[in-house]
Amino acid sequence: MTKTIAFASAITAMLVFAPATAQATAITVGYSDAFEEKLSDEFGEREGERLAEYVTDRLENAFAKEGVEVDRVDVTINDAKPNRPTQQQLSAEPSLDFARSISIGGADFSAIAYDASGAVIAEVEYDWFENDIREVIGNGTWTDARRASRQFARRMARSLEAQ
Repeated sequence: MTKTIAFASAITAMLVFAPATAQATAITVGYSDAFEEKLSDEFGEREGERLAEYVTDRLENAFAKEGVEVDRVDVTINDAKPNRPTQQQLSAEPSLDFARSISIGGADFSAIAYDASGAVIAEVEYDWFENDIREVIGNGTWTDARRASRQFARRMARSLEAQ
């Protein structure tokens, strides 16, 4: 279940960008209740802001590449798993090591795109999680989640392009 995100929330990120199109797109990134709890209890709220920046940047690039114009997109990060421990995890668990502790990661997103009149023009759900620890090649905390956000952004842009 997706939580309604209040703009006053400390961990809700509203990021607006101007793609290489005639109109600017407002992108709001929020979190499901379950993921918001994970951020607070396990990963750290700062990590949610990093993920919101990743998905916003990926959407910006995908929209510019496909020449997509949309008034507003509301994205929900339903879940995400890091490849490396976050700072909060490292602080809470001394046995973790940033360089040696690795895990399979990924992310689950959903989004709704609106036109200028407020009508829904596309709804996209996408998730991707690595399923083989031998395939974890990135050195970053959110390598697989960044990969998932790229794939999600491409799918979103193509869905809007088809409209």
